[in-house]
Amino acid sequence: MRLLVIKHGALGDIMQGLDAFASLRAHFDTDHITVLTGPSFAGLMRAMPYFDDVLVDLRASFLNVRELLRIRAIFKQDFDIIIDMQCSKRTAHYHRFFAPKARRWLGTAPNCSDAYPDFTAVNNRDRMLYATRYLGAEEASGDLSFLAKNAANDVASLPPQYAVLLPGCSPAKPSKRWPASHYAQLADELVKAGITPVISGTKLDAAACDEIAASCPQAINLCDKTTLAALAHLCANAVACIGNDSGPVFLAAKTGTKTLMVMGPDTIPLMSAPTGKNANYLKVDDLSSLDAKDVMTALGFC
Repeated sequence: MRLLVIKHGALGDIMQGLDAFASLRAHFDTDHITVLTGPSFAGLMRAMPYFDDVLVDLRASFLNVRELLRIRAIFKQDFDIIIDMQCSKRTAHYHRFFAPKARRWLGTAPNCSDAYPDFTAVNNRDRMLYATRYLGAEEASGDLSFLAKNAANDVASLPPQYAVLLPGCSPAKPSKRWPASHYAQLADELVKAGITPVISGTKLDAAACDEIAASCPQAINLCDKTTLAALAHLCANAVACIGNDSGPVFLAAKTGTKTLMVMGPDTIPLMSAPTGKNANYLKVDDLSSLDAKDVMTALGFC
């Protein structure tokens, strides 16, 4: 059989989808599984042991005729089953205009052959796992060992007891950020507990990371210095990871390390809580009111 999985992104959703990907691979172990993803995640998908082929969707304007013809050609291939794990307006249009009518399509697109139920208040991980169970697969656990195992040399030598602070999040959702000054207070509390704070983020998070590092001289600032693989290795060997509602926190949770997501009013735990054997969250109505000592207590460090 030939299966096509649609999962454009984002990073957090892809991390939440690891168990679904692993379940599909285990069940369809001798079949050919292709994933259609966004350009930012093609390399990550290729590194996974779950897919035989990775195709890229630029998600270009529907006025881009050349790109639309390329995408149409993908859907005209002889896939037996198309599994939509993105379930966006774009993928609904793909089903309507590109998918052969006789093709099995699992998703939320109107009139698709195998429609998902109402997923209101269902965690993203469980939404994606639904498709695999529907196809008869038993639940399997995906992890990041494929990513972290080759990154040891990409991370500088660190003290034996360190915690990773992930103060960034989408620039479009600044209300999801626990203030950098509060992360700085948390860094001080970690130092008092004998734990070295290690700060990580992208260029977009530099202001927050720099503020934390300036306030806590013992902290190690690795902002914009870690690849995804290095971040996975960094988190896998930490005593804890703490961050906002963001992709790197979902990644941290899938390493199995104790992970705490701080949530404000924009995040609904039932749908967006991180999953992993040691993952947890702390939700408040106003992130600015969350005290660093409350976070330390939630982590079990007090």
